Amino acid sequence: MQNQSQYVRNVQETLLSDNWYTLKTYRFELQRRDGTWQEQNREAYDRGNGAVILLYNRAKQTVVLTRQFRFPVYINGHNGFLIEAAAGLLDNAAPEERIIAEAQEETGFKVTRIEKLFEAYMSPGSVTEKLYFFMAEYTDQDRNGSGGGLADEGEDIEVLEWPLDRALAAINSGEIMDAKTIMLLQHLALHWKK
Repeated sequence: MQNQSQYVRNVQETLLSDNWYTLKTYRFELQRRDGTWQEQNREAYDRGNGAVILLYNRAKQTVVLTRQFRFPVYINGHNGFLIEAAAGLLDNAAPEERIIAEAQEETGFKVTRIEKLFEAYMSPGSVTEKLYFFMAEYTDQDRNGSGGGLADEGEDIEVLEWPLDRALAAINSGEIMDAKTIMLLQHLALHWKK
């Protein structure tokens, strides 16, 4: 196994599922801070890396968000419909290339000038995915489609254009509960808002 380091040794992996993406269990030894080695067992879900983008209209002080059904959220007691920034898996494409296509598919807005903000692991205790975060300004003229995602991928996405203040208030009210979207909206409020 790759990624062996001076702090990790004897990594053994077992495939548990390869249905949607891959779920594996790992047994390894981790060197603790006191120098002793401790055997540990972990499961890790590998779905690849992804990218997310928040579209922002500076003149109108609006953002473009999406609303779609998320089954894992549904089985955790939510109605399942999350408000999110446009996002998707990289599928072996460069993050910049993939997020431009994803924004078009999901929102109907064609963006060409994007700004990479940062990278983050969203659930590092169990998921290998790293997200690339982007922001892009849009105008009404950039809309050249209806968005909505790809039906053959099970997507049925509602496109929302909200005032930034409404989106920020929706974080506090619990209407927006998606971590990547909260991070982008807060970044926008801290760094871009007039």
